[in-house]
Amino acid sequence: MNQHTVKAYGDELNQLTAEVARMGGLAEAQVADAVESVARRDIALARAVVGRDVKLDIMHRDIEKKAIRLIALRQPVASDLRKALSAMKLSVDLERTGDLAKNIAKRALSLAETEPMQPLTRSIERMGRLVSLRLRDVLDAYTASEIDRALSVWQSDDEVDEHYNALFRELLTYMMGDPRTISACTHLLFMAKNLERIGDHATNIAETIHYEITGDDMVGERPRWTPTPSDTAPGMGQMPLPTPDL
Repeated sequence: MNQHTVKAYGDELNQLTAEVARMGGLAEAQVADAVESVARRDIALARAVVGRDVKLDIMHRDIEKKAIRLIALRQPVASDLRKALSAMKLSVDLERTGDLAKNIAKRALSLAETEPMQPLTRSIERMGRLVSLRLRDVLDAYTASEIDRALSVWQSDDEVDEHYNALFRELLTYMMGDPRTISACTHLLFMAKNLERIGDHATNIAETIHYEITGDDMVGERPRWTPTPSDTAPGMGQMPLPTPDL
């Protein structure tokens, strides 16, 4: 390739990385705003989160098309090929993160119609801050190509699981104590599960960053939270955990 072609090729790769970073910034804002809409019972903010989701869908499709075009026309190899493939994989995780944030905002709209449950709302807010921090750290690691920072996110995968399971037990206790709270607690339970899934997507991103930089898959199992008998709410047995909204 001549000098002009090499520069154009490099610009395309850098642009692809920049677009993934912009998409990550929007996904991060969606999560933060969705949690904020729950904490403040802010209907306008929740509706804004739902409305902005379409932008993430468009960015995902655009990144995918550009990555496929680059691979087809430039035929990259080694680290350049991994960079293009990683952009495609990350856009999928970020698009799904946006969907989960939208689901939280939708449930925030329903929750705003019920009586306030401040202690539980604050628990959701704490879990949301933790998930947002993990997402921010892993996106910063991607932008700066910092493998150690990505590994730190990967190694803390079980922290979000612990928060989720603690909140799960707390919500079950409320529902068993006062059936009138079942509707509100169900919304909060699904919000918590959506946040837990966003944490999983942050871990996926960390694994993709590791592959992009090293060319190797992560070795070993993700750190996992292991429940004990005391982690089950009294009288509930091994009640199945809810799946995230689709």
